[in-house]
Amino acid sequence: MSVRIHQLSKQIGIENKELIELLRSRGFEVKSSSSTIDNISAESLVEEFAKKNPVEAPKEKEAEPIEAVKEAPKKTGLPEGAIIKSTEELNKEKAKKESAQTSARVSPASPPKMPPPIKRPNTPGAIPVPPKVKSAEVKQAEEGASSDGASEGSEKIIHAKPPIVVRDFALQLELKPFKLISELMELGIFASMNQTIEESVALELAKRHGFQLEIHHRGEAAVEQPKQVEKPKEDENDPKLLEARAPVCCILGHVDHGKTTLLDTLRKTNIVGAEAGGITQHIGAYQVRFNDHDITFIDTPGHAAFSKMRSRGTNVTDIAILVIAADDGFKPQTEEALKLAKAANNSIIVAINKIDAKGANVDKVKQEMQEKGIAPEDWGGETVTVEVSALNGTNIDELLEMILLQAEILELKANPKANTAGTVIEAQIEQGRGAVATVIVEKGTLKRGDALVSGESYCRVKSMVDAQGNVINSAGPSTAVKILGWSEVPRSGDRFNKEKNEKAAKRTADESKTERKLSNSKQVLQDKAGNAGSSVEDLFAAIENQKKKNLRLIVKSDVHGSLEALVSGLEDIRSDKVDLEVIGQGVGNITKSDVTLASAGDATIVGFNVKLDNGVQSLAKHEDVSLIQNAIIYELLDQVEEAMVDLLEAEVVEKKSGAAEVRQVFGISKGRAVAGSMVTEGTIYRSGKARLMRKGKLVFEGAIETLRRFKDDVKEVRAGYECGINIKGCNEYEEGDILECYQIEKKKPSLR
Repeated sequence: MSVRIHQLSKQIGIENKELIELLRSRGFEVKSSSSTIDNISAESLVEEFAKKNPVEAPKEKEAEPIEAVKEAPKKTGLPEGAIIKSTEELNKEKAKKESAQTSARVSPASPPKMPPPIKRPNTPGAIPVPPKVKSAEVKQAEEGASSDGASEGSEKIIHAKPPIVVRDFALQLELKPFKLISELMELGIFASMNQTIEESVALELAKRHGFQLEIHHRGEAAVEQPKQVEKPKEDENDPKLLEARAPVCCILGHVDHGKTTLLDTLRKTNIVGAEAGGITQHIGAYQVRFNDHDITFIDTPGHAAFSKMRSRGTNVTDIAILVIAADDGFKPQTEEALKLAKAANNSIIVAINKIDAKGANVDKVKQEMQEKGIAPEDWGGETVTVEVSALNGTNIDELLEMILLQAEILELKANPKANTAGTVIEAQIEQGRGAVATVIVEKGTLKRGDALVSGESYCRVKSMVDAQGNVINSAGPSTAVKILGWSEVPRSGDRFNKEKNEKAAKRTADESKTERKLSNSKQVLQDKAGNAGSSVEDLFAAIENQKKKNLRLIVKSDVHGSLEALVSGLEDIRSDKVDLEVIGQGVGNITKSDVTLASAGDATIVGFNVKLDNGVQSLAKHEDVSLIQNAIIYELLDQVEEAMVDLLEAEVVEKKSGAAEVRQVFGISKGRAVAGSMVTEGTIYRSGKARLMRKGKLVFEGAIETLRRFKDDVKEVRAGYECGINIKGCNEYEEGDILECYQIEKKKPSLR
């Protein structure tokens, strides 16, 4: 909606020209009386001018002759017998009343009496009662009373957290948003309802309206609020409110020891074949029902690059199932997984897998378990140990029974009515669904429509899908679900919490983002301050670093956990000759914008288990941007190392091939000479180079131009044979000279 200038000028009672000049001074682009402004600004102006120019009663006319006054009833149509007073009489009565009111205000002994309300006659043509005019004494008394009230703390205290949004702040000041926008315009600030204002401006506006604003930043101690009589809130952790929940288990172990095959057998589905290279590269959360009890499993990758993901998995689990192959025993990642499980205070169950494989030695594994401090129960220890074959399904039921028994001993409980919270296990972008996240609910009951926040990401739960792909409406403690509706991909491993509504969730996420940016800005300033006092040694080190080659990367992955693992693996690549710098990273397919960014930053795009959007391949070729793609992480890391090596110049190596003694010098046309020689060792190659040595001193060095046997040109001559040799540009041969022949080979450089 919009309002034209000429309509607005009539409404507020000023000329079109004056209104146009006023609007231009306030930043509006108006040209003529036919121009328009928005409805909110128009309402604000109407209210502003209504305060400046209140509707006044008609001014009193000068005293008329008594005869004219007496005739007034006839002219005005007043009823017969109406008493009409002159202006002089009215003024005397007014002064008398004001004097009485002043004395009543000043004297505290006698409370002031309220005058009876003035009844305005409804008779047509009645003369309106003129408005009261306050005397100076009355005004002074009122001002004194108001100042006394202010000093007694009449200001209301309101609280706010940055960012301060115009719409929300207006409600706190008990104003309509457009009124606050109008006041901001008077201060030279043009803001919409959804924009934010500076803290200093908010403080000034609050003071103007009689409020005391207290601004609280994240991390500051909470300000004590006025005590109010409220019902005491129930303790979410009260034992009376806790109910038994399903155990959450993670499967840990070394690569190819059968973790995913074991989970595959538990789920009765095939997920191994879907993983590139036969290793698990994502965290998956699944639920299995056994003997009328639910068990939640988290499958964690076994490759070394996924250490962070394994660490994250153990932090949300109750029972760690350590899978050890009977034909392989303890390996480095087995020990690492054991350390993670102990650090997370997980109850440990050892599954000795592949008991039917060739070369299986269960006793050897148990011996290693005892050495690692987790002796099995049948060896006098306390660690539950089950011998299984994940491939054939041997003793799988016994393993599940042991998990439920361990869960019973642990007495796992949670409050399904608490405020919902949990942990993000994995997050990614799915085509047609946007940002999704697999989570484990730790307390409370997650419902469709709930507002959640996780770090800098927030969502209103549009849909929830369980491990079997079924759409569900609620999920209690220990349940694994995939949530749709996130504003952006949350970080794997971050906690999520339920908020009052989506608006509150967005505000919390924005605060986290603002806090991170502020922290980054402080770090940059600290770095600059630190660099300001650099020594001469630091300067030379910086110059040396500029000489080093630099491989810049933009990293894309299908899911957030894999992205984190890949970046971590890239950062672990060490080289004294080439620096590696990740200038950008993200989840999802490789897009044209990625190529544009790589072109501008002279970077290479690394894609893990992702595809190319339409047109990306041709654009990358046109922009001369390299693409490195693979679905297996360790192969991808090797490819990146190869790209780093390609930036280095090949190392030149001199390799001696043979030697020859000059026996006779032959002159040929145009003053050129050829050395008739006997090859004394090795082989003389036509493509090689030679040094002419005389009595141990270098006479000439150059490429071999001619190599002949008799009259034929040959490619090589071996020891024991005679040949004619001519070094390009050399004619100074003498009998007895030695020709040392060698070849230049280019060796592939190393990063270290």
